[in-house]
Amino acid sequence: MGNRLTQIATRTGDDGTTGLGDNSRVPKDHLRVQAMGDVDELNSHIGLLLCEPMPDAVRALLVEVQHELFNLGGELSIPGFELLKAQAVLALDEALATHNASLPRLKEFILPAGTRAAAQAHVCRTVARRAERALVALGAREAVRPEPRQYLNRLSDLLFVLARVLNRMDGGDDVYWRSKRLLKSD
Repeated sequence: MGNRLTQIATRTGDDGTTGLGDNSRVPKDHLRVQAMGDVDELNSHIGLLLCEPMPDAVRALLVEVQHELFNLGGELSIPGFELLKAQAVLALDEALATHNASLPRLKEFILPAGTRAAAQAHVCRTVARRAERALVALGAREAVRPEPRQYLNRLSDLLFVLARVLNRMDGGDDVYWRSKRLLKSD
C-alpha cells in the first residue's frame, strides 16, 4: 500500500482532488472516491452498531466485517490491487446460513424498526446497498473484481438478518408492515 498518513491536514485536496494509494490524483467526485466514501460510511455505521448490546457471536462477526471493509476500502484506493479475498464472501455466506436458520419465516415485509440495535443494523444495510450501487457504477467504467461487489451484496443481506436477530435478543420480534393483505388474513 501507499505511504501511511503522518499528517492529516495536508492541504493537497484544496484543489478538489484526492490522492489514491498508487499516488495518482483524481477529482473528489470520481466514482472510485464515491465508492470509497460509501464503504467508509458503512464501516462507521457498523462501529456505531457495535456500541449497542448484542450477542458475542454477532459482535465478533461485525468486528471481522469492519476489518474486511477496511480491506475493501484499501483495494478501492489502489486501482488493480487485491485485498478483499473470496474467503470473505464465503464467510458471509456461512454467517447468513447460521443466523437465518434460527429465525422464523417472514410473513410480510418488516419495517426498519424495533430495538435501537436492530434499527442501526437496518441503517447499515441501506448504506451497504448504496456502497454496492457505487461499486457497480465504478465497475461500469473501470475494471473492478467481482468479490467486492459480492461482499457488499451479501453483507446487506446479512445486516437484514442480524437486525432480525437483534430484535429477538430480549424476547422481541420484527415490526411488520401493516399491509392490506396481512390485515385481511387476520
